[in-house]
Amino acid sequence: MGIRGSKAKKQAQVLMLGLDRSGKTTLLYKLKYNQSVVTVPTVGFNVESLETDRSSPDLTVWDVGGQRKMRPHWKHYYPDTAGLMFVVDSWDEKRQDEARKELHRVLRHESLKGVPLVILANKQDLPGCCSPEGLSQKLDLKRACAGRAWFLQPCSAITGMGLEEGFRRMVYLMKTPLGQTQEHIKLKMKAKGFKFTSAKKVLSCGS
Repeated sequence: MGIRGSKAKKQAQVLMLGLDRSGKTTLLYKLKYNQSVVTVPTVGFNVESLETDRSSPDLTVWDVGGQRKMRPHWKHYYPDTAGLMFVVDSWDEKRQDEARKELHRVLRHESLKGVPLVILANKQDLPGCCSPEGLSQKLDLKRACAGRAWFLQPCSAITGMGLEEGFRRMVYLMKTPLGQTQEHIKLKMKAKGFKFTSAKKVLSCGS
């Protein structure tokens, strides 16, 4: 029970999508419990709550199964989505074109217009995985994400590398207007001596 008169903290719904075997459930449990767990393909969905700082809403993360038969049902989870996370297997090059098609289809849906996006480039711990720069090009993110706040975060569901950073970035994008995020990137890169053309590359690499 909470203290009488206290206000319940706001919740923001984050939808996490991606192909089956991309590592969605594994990375969510690694972030939530700091444990590497063996999972089976999600049939239906998993829901977990993640606490944030006092000035931000807590996140209710919906991890929806990515099997081919589940993807037509993704649209039923779009309403009330405040942030979209799309997990991509950086190591499985054969399925990256399939991931690109599914991501573009999701982003075209009217219910997700303007919703901020964080792409989690998972399995960066594996030798021979696609680099963040290469993955950004393969997914054609510059074109697909036009008019949308977005960020690509390299990560590993096994080691935990990049997971907290990815979810922090999601909170930031949800709180900050699109124009302000773009201006912030320009100023940050200018302070480091980069031109804005370089900022786009840094954004794609998740730096």
